[in-house]
Amino acid sequence: MTSGPTTDVSPETPTAPLVVRTVELELPAEASLLDLLPEDHPVTWLRRGDGLVGCGVAAELRPSGAGRFEEANSWWRDLTARAIVRSDVDEPGSGLVAFGTFAFADEPGHSTLVVPEVILGRRGDTAWLTTVSSVGGLDQLDRRLELATNPPAPVDIHFTDGALNGQQWMGVVAEAVRRINAGDLEKVVLARDLVATAAEPIDVRWPLRRLATEYPTCWTFHVDGIFGATPELYVRRELGLVTSRVLAGTIRRTGDDAHDLALAARLARSSKDLEEHEYAVRSVAEALEPHCSSMNVPEAPFVLHLPNVMHLATDVAGVAHDSATVTSLELAAALHPSAAVGGTPTGVATELIARIEGMDRGRYAGPVGWMDADGDGEWGIALRSGVISGNTVRLYAGCGIVADSDPEAELAETQGKFVPVRDALSGQDAR
Repeated sequence: MTSGPTTDVSPETPTAPLVVRTVELELPAEASLLDLLPEDHPVTWLRRGDGLVGCGVAAELRPSGAGRFEEANSWWRDLTARAIVRSDVDEPGSGLVAFGTFAFADEPGHSTLVVPEVILGRRGDTAWLTTVSSVGGLDQLDRRLELATNPPAPVDIHFTDGALNGQQWMGVVAEAVRRINAGDLEKVVLARDLVATAAEPIDVRWPLRRLATEYPTCWTFHVDGIFGATPELYVRRELGLVTSRVLAGTIRRTGDDAHDLALAARLARSSKDLEEHEYAVRSVAEALEPHCSSMNVPEAPFVLHLPNVMHLATDVAGVAHDSATVTSLELAAALHPSAAVGGTPTGVATELIARIEGMDRGRYAGPVGWMDADGDGEWGIALRSGVISGNTVRLYAGCGIVADSDPEAELAETQGKFVPVRDALSGQDAR
């Protein structure tokens, strides 16, 4: 799959309407979309083999600050209103699509909304190819589909502490527990980072292939340098139905099935984890309620089993009563930051994060995903993730801290959450 010739038109503000063409594609069931992804500005959103990949840049916006979501939505509405679209496929994700990644905090920071030049999509038995041109003519949409080159394995990876070492970070957790017990807040989510350095520049397609293989029930993503396999879906909007998967409360797996079942039962009864989970579910339900009717919020969570950890999980659903006007990105903005990544109360928790966490989260724990011209789309939380730059990757992991949190146990939890990206950067192909 190649992105075709570049143009002199600025990708941020195309002077002519985008011309979009979607055709159905014959794609063998066993074919992986990642195998067709080239090195040219790759974007990815996949789960269980279905989803979207793309390359090239037809249009791009880099909003920042507290108004980043509003700026992105306004830009997208203008772009879609002027676009010329012909599509032979009627599936969410066909036609004009943008991929996005947004900073966690409101301070000026790096967010991106990008329209690829070429997009491949698959849902079940249906696959499609979308081409996008910013030069205003269907005759410019000459693109080729071909098997991409195999990405090389990272060379001589080694890991070092990020902003804080383990001992320092446990001190931060202890300080958060002290503030919670003093009544300042109920919960705060604290994160830490880890730095991976290789001898040569890292091709992001290598860890993406490994993550998609090892964590098929998660959403494997990459947009503008941030990549990962998130188990948590902020929001999906599809034909008026709104769903959100909430995760809070975690225990690390041992690899012994019998022991892990016992641990899952312990997690389901843990007052500390159930309290943390309740805060997260409540924050999501309250954020979606103004936009939804007929909401379904289960009374008790289920245990979600992943290869490295288990989570308490709840799927919240509703019907968007303003679906004609509200986009999936606007819903994600209404949810962000939820108690699952910020804390309770939100304002107090995010202020404490900025004061004591000791690092800039960037786009970690911010919304990441895609949106089509109808406003349908999927936005996950950028968890189990890393940010790639040349030969370095900065990995992130976080934990929900409540009154009876133990700093040593929380440190061990972050180590478990680093595992997906750490393993994906190893030099052994998972397939």
